[in-house]
Amino acid sequence: MLSFLVRRLLLVIPTLFLISVVIYALLALKPGDPLDELRFGNPGFTHADYERLVKLYGLDKPWYVRYWYWLGRAVRGDFGPSRRYGLPAAEFIFRQRLPNTLLLSGLALVVAFGVAVPAGVLCALRRHSFVDYTVTTLNFLGISVPVFWLGIMLIYLFSVRLGWLPAGSLGTPGLAAQGLGAYLWDRVRHLILPVVTLSSIQMATWTRFMRSSMLEVIHDEYIRTARAKGLPERTIVLKHALRNAVLPIITLVALAVPGVFSGAVLTETVFNWPGMGRAIYDAILANDFNVAMVALMFISLLILVFNILADVAYALVDPRIRYD
Repeated sequence: MLSFLVRRLLLVIPTLFLISVVIYALLALKPGDPLDELRFGNPGFTHADYERLVKLYGLDKPWYVRYWYWLGRAVRGDFGPSRRYGLPAAEFIFRQRLPNTLLLSGLALVVAFGVAVPAGVLCALRRHSFVDYTVTTLNFLGISVPVFWLGIMLIYLFSVRLGWLPAGSLGTPGLAAQGLGAYLWDRVRHLILPVVTLSSIQMATWTRFMRSSMLEVIHDEYIRTARAKGLPERTIVLKHALRNAVLPIITLVALAVPGVFSGAVLTETVFNWPGMGRAIYDAILANDFNVAMVALMFISLLILVFNILADVAYALVDPRIRYD
């Protein structure tokens, strides 16, 4: 296991390097200029100011030359400033936006897993029943419906038509002065719609996998042996069948963590949630390359790390798997 981990970790460095080249090239070659927002949004911005900032930021050089400058600073922990927010890009992402995304994405993963596992087990135990057909239909809808469309429909129904929940943002300004209870309840109300939207695809996917995995397990010989011994059905399902059926879900959950972060771009944009996904969207539109690079490289690192963790977790849960 140790040698496997060392080999996988060593592969992370060249992989991140190639990813950074591709991302930087795509951002640099996209239409627009990083100084367009200043040039067209500030009447006092002169052509002399533009020429000075072009040389200051090295925009007069080819993108691959600028990339090496960026990489030299990045390996020292300096990812450059955000031209839009006037802060270091890393500080803006990790201190101001990442905590909000962790809250939203973490709750979405917990909700998706907490609903998918019991629902998948229930559908497998009551195969071809009304419950099974209903959950399967909802799963197909959850997989098929685009996240942004679902978010807009939820806003229209629960915010515009019914008025039960807020349409977006992090919370109501100034509500903290009314007490901790009112503040926490307001945060919960603002979280409900984006959490449901972000967790919908994962919930539907994991339920289908859990149902299929449970159907395979409950017909194995050791389950029939447990029933022949007279063990209670609850013990057979929870202690024997579920432990083996949940193995594929462990890999899916580990691989889904970075996907939830990247999928939060659409959800955070629809609900105006001030997280890392919304920061990526705004940075790309405003050509704020440093912010986009920090956020996209962080998501890339998450994908690589959680792929390794998925392999390790699978080996720890299933003793039949050995990497050495």
